[in-house]
Amino acid sequence: MTDQSAKPASPNQVERRTFLKGTAALGTAAAVGSLTMARSAHAAGNDELKVALIGCGGRGNGAAVNATKGDENLKITVLADIFPDKVEASKRILGRQLGDRFAVSDENCFSGFDAYKEVMATDVDVVLLCTTPHFRPAHLEAAIAAGKHVFCEKPVAIDAPGCRKVMETVEKAKQKNLSIVSGLCWRYHPAVIATVQKIKEGAIGDVISMQENYLAGTLWHRGNKEEWSEMEYQIRNWLYFTWLSGDHIAEQAIHSIDKAQWIMDDVPPVSCYGLGGREVRTGEEYGNIFDHHAVMYEYAGGQKMFHYTRQMAGCFNETEDFIMGTKGNAKILANVVEGQTTWKYDGPGGNMYDLEHKALYEGMRSGNIINNGDYMTKSTMCAIMGRMATYTGKKVTWEEAWNSQEDLTPKSYEWGAVTIPTPIAVPGQTKLV
Repeated sequence: MTDQSAKPASPNQVERRTFLKGTAALGTAAAVGSLTMARSAHAAGNDELKVALIGCGGRGNGAAVNATKGDENLKITVLADIFPDKVEASKRILGRQLGDRFAVSDENCFSGFDAYKEVMATDVDVVLLCTTPHFRPAHLEAAIAAGKHVFCEKPVAIDAPGCRKVMETVEKAKQKNLSIVSGLCWRYHPAVIATVQKIKEGAIGDVISMQENYLAGTLWHRGNKEEWSEMEYQIRNWLYFTWLSGDHIAEQAIHSIDKAQWIMDDVPPVSCYGLGGREVRTGEEYGNIFDHHAVMYEYAGGQKMFHYTRQMAGCFNETEDFIMGTKGNAKILANVVEGQTTWKYDGPGGNMYDLEHKALYEGMRSGNIINNGDYMTKSTMCAIMGRMATYTGKKVTWEEAWNSQEDLTPKSYEWGAVTIPTPIAVPGQTKLV
């Protein structure tokens, strides 16, 4: 075990150590590759499943717990994160919470930018992708290439090139019969599933418009430390940098966009326009994201989706989906239909965070593999499309958004004195790329 009284190693030191360890592990990957593929493709009966967590923050730790609720014969065996202190924290937290369901040795703990590559050389069956969203396309590509099943948190990318890469990987997963279960969790909520089904069955007639509210308060900020480089500071405060989070319209409010997309059978809107800005969070510590967005999406049939999201303290908060139809209205999170048909869900409940994992492992064991890749990518792109509209002040078509060449990847991933451009968008001046 690591000496907790010792000063934590710097990210540079840990990366050098894990590089040497990873070189040996990756050198054997070719020899064991066929075995890994064979045991990862299916997990029949009561075979014990081994799961790796990549991204040891709060959501990652939560996903690891959810994984153990989703299958009785499963253990967390590998941890990885960019930061070594995050890995150590997960070891303590999950070791305490999971007991004998947590079986992570020091040799199966990895850190650094390339930690995910070392995970892929282990014998895990499933990887939980819970890192900062920027890294999702590369991590998903590596997992599918290594023959691993995947639980993939939202959003799956932060720019259009990333979405296109993810869609390519999704198709490869289908060819390999590998699972991709999305962290767009409302699609696994029993009451929400039933409510959406009622709408699709015509309970409110034809859908005319949708209002999606994700009006929330502020979130955490980790501060800054003298010993942190600019790269480390930004990654530790990733919420506030578009290249890392995609802005909160993608990182948080994507849930609302995804429910609207679900109603529209996952057919993307044809165009959108909107407004947004930095009204309250104007300080340098808040990076370059906006604190509010309002976007109007229009679909081919003339339906409109009005999406509002805000992260401000002391304001009216509401998260709800209002669906208006020719014969009535519905509220998805309230699980009600009103109008010519009156209905309220009264069926069984369940924890959607557990249920999405249960679906993943049941699919693996039965051979009925789940691939949520298409809708998770389109919903992510819809959120990015909305951000493009608010950042530029322009009307943006789906084709323009999907084919955008704006790549937010930094020139290099280094801990030293690296300059990372983080311009603040100015509607009417920022260009659509």
